[in-house]
Amino acid sequence: MKTIRKQKGVVLFIALIVLVAMSLAGVALWRSIGTGVLIAGNIAMQRGAVTSSDVGIESARTWLMAQGPTVLNNTQPRAYVSSWDERFDATTFNWDAQGSTPPVTDSAGFSVQYVVHRLCSVPNAGHNAPNQQCLTVNVAGGSSGRAAGSYGIMPLSGTTYIYYRITARALGPRNTVSYTQSIMY
Repeated sequence: MKTIRKQKGVVLFIALIVLVAMSLAGVALWRSIGTGVLIAGNIAMQRGAVTSSDVGIESARTWLMAQGPTVLNNTQPRAYVSSWDERFDATTFNWDAQGSTPPVTDSAGFSVQYVVHRLCSVPNAGHNAPNQQCLTVNVAGGSSGRAAGSYGIMPLSGTTYIYYRITARALGPRNTVSYTQSIMY
């Protein structure tokens, strides 16, 4: 008769090591998926903030189109500066005291404010004032005939438009902040 040999338990020890290694791999995979979802959520919120800041740009454009030259020549208490500000920094600007009021809230829950800067060097003065330097575009006059627009031998003058810089800030859920600038005339 054969005698039964004693088991040493080496297989059990190796199985426990493999079980621990697989558990650690599972936890690492779970953490990696959680981090990926968090990053994807942050990117989606940032894109939402940039999209929402378009609401601020459009609100500023609508406000700008409704104003006359008298209003646009003078700095307003909120949301409008009649000259460029070389020191303007959107991250340190006091949006609560000087941004547009009331803030526009879009359907995604973002609160959007804007500030408009007229791109002229001298504040509270017209674009033709002495020492005034404005960033402008001159749009030539036109006619429906074959020749360029003219009156007799004098060409029709064009219209001069001043450029404006609109800065919009969108604040959203999860402390998402987005700053967007647009230049328009």
